[in-house]
Amino acid sequence: MQSVKAKGWRNDAVAKVTGRAQFTDDLKFPDLLHAVPVYSDHVHAKLLAVDTTAAEASPGVVRVLTSADVPGANRFGQIIRDFRIFADDRIRYHGDVVAVVVAETREQATQAAPLLRVEAEPLPVLLDPEEALKADAILIHENHGSNVINTHRVRRGDVQKGFARADLVIERTWQTPFIEHAYMETEVSVCFPRPDGVLEVRGSMQHPFSTRRFVAACLGVPLAGVEVVGMPLGGGFGGKDDTAAIVCARTALAAKLLNRPVKMWYSRECSIRESYKRHPYRVYYKMGLSGTGEIIAVACKIIADGGAYCSVTPWVTWRSTVQCCGPYRVENVHCDTWGVYTNNVVSGAMRGFGSPQMNFVVESIIEEAAEKLGMSAIEVRRRNLVRQGSVTITGQKLDGHTVAMEQVLDRVLEAIDYENKLKKCSRGAGDEQYGIGLAMSYRGVSLGAEGVDFCAAIVNVQADGSVILDVGVHENGQGAETAMSLILARELGIAVEKIHYKRSSTSTIPDSGTTVASRGTIMGGGAVALAARELKTKIANIFAAELHCAPEEVRFVDNHLLGKEENHALPFAEAMRRMFQQQQFPYALGVYRAPRVTWDEESGQGNAYFTWVYGCQAVELTVHKKTGKVKLLNAVACHDVGRAIDNTLLLGQFYGGMAMGTGYALHEDLQIVDGKIHHANLNRYRIPRALDLPEMKAIVVENFDAVSPTGAKSIGEPSNEIMAPAIANALYHATGVRHYTLPIKRTPADGTKGGR
Repeated sequence: MQSVKAKGWRNDAVAKVTGRAQFTDDLKFPDLLHAVPVYSDHVHAKLLAVDTTAAEASPGVVRVLTSADVPGANRFGQIIRDFRIFADDRIRYHGDVVAVVVAETREQATQAAPLLRVEAEPLPVLLDPEEALKADAILIHENHGSNVINTHRVRRGDVQKGFARADLVIERTWQTPFIEHAYMETEVSVCFPRPDGVLEVRGSMQHPFSTRRFVAACLGVPLAGVEVVGMPLGGGFGGKDDTAAIVCARTALAAKLLNRPVKMWYSRECSIRESYKRHPYRVYYKMGLSGTGEIIAVACKIIADGGAYCSVTPWVTWRSTVQCCGPYRVENVHCDTWGVYTNNVVSGAMRGFGSPQMNFVVESIIEEAAEKLGMSAIEVRRRNLVRQGSVTITGQKLDGHTVAMEQVLDRVLEAIDYENKLKKCSRGAGDEQYGIGLAMSYRGVSLGAEGVDFCAAIVNVQADGSVILDVGVHENGQGAETAMSLILARELGIAVEKIHYKRSSTSTIPDSGTTVASRGTIMGGGAVALAARELKTKIANIFAAELHCAPEEVRFVDNHLLGKEENHALPFAEAMRRMFQQQQFPYALGVYRAPRVTWDEESGQGNAYFTWVYGCQAVELTVHKKTGKVKLLNAVACHDVGRAIDNTLLLGQFYGGMAMGTGYALHEDLQIVDGKIHHANLNRYRIPRALDLPEMKAIVVENFDAVSPTGAKSIGEPSNEIMAPAIANALYHATGVRHYTLPIKRTPADGTKGGR
């Protein structure tokens, strides 16, 4: 049932384009105070004292807050409660906040911040995660007992026997860097005490409910004593969960203690210094293949630098472990993964969530293996890729949905004319070297065994037929509100313009998990669809007799209720008016519960995800032999999204993900010198510009997914996570140089360096 809508409709478009959309920093209140964070210059030190005397005497300063002012828990976290709202016992990384200055104006707070005096005893700095694993390493968290945040494993078959049978064994080491999210809007929060005793929090965050947990713990109040209201978000990409929640907690503490509204806005320097990054990986990878190209065995050791605090390192590294062999069938697998504490900046969630690192490894080594075997890399992929009914490395049988791996591969090969263009690759010849490369992946949808996965939606129809929709997922700028509205409009058969999407708060909808793991559309949309169907059943039971049909035969089409015969019709708005007259509420709560998954941590076996997304991407480029300058010419991406809810929004996710992937491949490298971030602003941290991007083509494959109430799956992360290996493979075909480290630096003219 299609809604009546203009093509490309988006509920927040006009407000954002005209500048009327209110972001958190636009909020203003009478008596508003301003707060700024204060750091020390230590990377690792025992914190002895923070002298606030001079800062508190500075003009306009109302109060300086430290850990001593926290009435509740100063330490919190989503998995391990090791995050410090304020540094207390130690400074563990350069971004640890030792105090917050609150003043009448931001300028006054900023001027007072340098007046704080931090007394600390320097400790040895530990920056290498492999050094941190040694038995004699200093401990970042002495009470934790080791520097190991977490371990994961996969055990399948017998790798020693597998390698013994292999005709080719390749062993390589790979390394990826810290990556900054580089969202347009930095962290910002506004908090104020309400007359009802509730502390209201607004902020630039991805998950109001995890923010509420941080704030309530810090303040020592019940969850119901805090209401978090989501605001339009100027970008997140996974980066506005833990850090954003801590910023809100500090702001809320100031508001509660001073009984006035308080705003805290982060400069770009503060944001980059403190916020968590994509995990840098060091991967030791060994693959054994038969002479005919079948992958027989894989041994893999993954070391992820988690930085100073846990954040979501166990969840990120779990996904890497589950998908450590890419979309290939492998009978013998031995994978060990470590998340490790260091004194580096914290690592956490970023678009792809552990997949970009491993896809770079797997999709590069399989091409190298194919060349050593004298085979086509496409043929080697075909011999090993997962198909309908295949069993994954964790023992999960891929059934119940369409396994589209070969389908998306074929679509990309055809669209970019891959086989013919591969023959034209330079392989190091000529001044302008041409190359084409490809990569593919499968990705587990939503949280999988990382957490309990369910989502709620409320559909509340008014007496005039207009609708208020409230969903437990959060709008991060990706168009979730629009997608949810379109799903509801189609289910109810009404014009989408009749739907008002109510921006959720933690007091209006049950906690439905954070908008991460590309779960927004499948989980939120599923809840909306189920709520709409429950509501339709309620409506049909009331009006079926009048429409001369059974309740299950009532149709919702073009703003009408229809019976079996077209002349038996009732306008939707009229039906709603009459329901209220009959004391019947046209209201429904829908809850979508993801199918259960299984996991055994000891063996790394189980049904890790309830469904999967399949994708393939190819890139054409040139490299100037003398300068090493890379020019991306063309990129094609094909992904099976289940069902497309809106093509315009979908294409935006395709192109945005591909653009971010180019930065990961060629540009972005958060350089850290002695534990201090060297690139403290975007004038030095290199993200891709418009001129760096290729022409991009998106191919949408739709195989309706039966486990999803709407048939939709996801695309937010898949389009991002295989761009880097596609570029790396294209560069190899252009230059003959294989790269094992990201970002890929200038390719030498003589081809003698560039790999390890």
